[in-house]
Amino acid sequence: MTQFRLMQISDTHLARRLTKLTANFDRVADYIDTTRPHLVVNSGDLAFDAPTSPDDLDYARSLHDALPVPCRYLPGNHDIGDNPTQFGPVPKELVSEKGRQAYIAAFGDDRWRFEAAGWCFIGLNSLVMNSGLVSEAEQFDWLAGELASSGGKPVALFLHKPIFLNAPDDPELESSAIRYVPMPARRRLVEMLRTVDLRLVASGHVHQRRDFTLGHTRHIWSPSAGFIISDKRQERIGLKEVGLVEYRFQPDSFEVRHVRAPGHVDVDLDELWAKDPQAQPAVSSKAPVAI
Repeated sequence: MTQFRLMQISDTHLARRLTKLTANFDRVADYIDTTRPHLVVNSGDLAFDAPTSPDDLDYARSLHDALPVPCRYLPGNHDIGDNPTQFGPVPKELVSEKGRQAYIAAFGDDRWRFEAAGWCFIGLNSLVMNSGLVSEAEQFDWLAGELASSGGKPVALFLHKPIFLNAPDDPELESSAIRYVPMPARRRLVEMLRTVDLRLVASGHVHQRRDFTLGHTRHIWSPSAGFIISDKRQERIGLKEVGLVEYRFQPDSFEVRHVRAPGHVDVDLDELWAKDPQAQPAVSSKAPVAI
């Protein structure tokens, strides 16, 4: 295969009771049906809040099963719980092995690697990082082996949380610690990635579209496919809109296209909370700084 078309969606936050988010997913599904990429990657927060509403995960799986192309998935904090950090409040739902196993039962592996169009694609579970869970150590060991066998191919990395805001040594702040891969796991991850030709880091989580290059690595933040977060609840870093990201990979190069599906609606989190009070307790511990 000399060309590989991949579509990244993220932060779909699906739940049966939140019909506006299902409607946005339906618009994305129609766009996928029209464009037919070789693969769709959902980079996490498939469910609105699986740790408190387990049915959200099953509902998200049922909608993804109806997509007309192959999919790969990565867990987000609303799928398996959040990382502990050195600063800031303890997340309401900490990542747990129980939550991880529930995700695996619904969506399969929480990490993966494949090759296409001369590229090595790696997906990581960013939520177990800094957790102390056995699966954290297992994933780092697995990653070391996969990077060692990349054979000099350019590497595209997918994970739920951005590794950092602007640079690897960005300090953790109480107001934003849960937004990025936490220290000291971030430091270890960055050192491992320096051993390969890392061209792309694709993430979600922040519900803002962002695109920047550091060194020879391009960092893409996919916006949420579900909803936006108002400025009063979250600082503005990039572009606040719903949408998705299209990639076209060729040997030794790639292109990025930032798009919105036809009819995609910028549903506001406050609107969801106002119309469905049941939704608010599931995420209020993370407001105003992140979801």
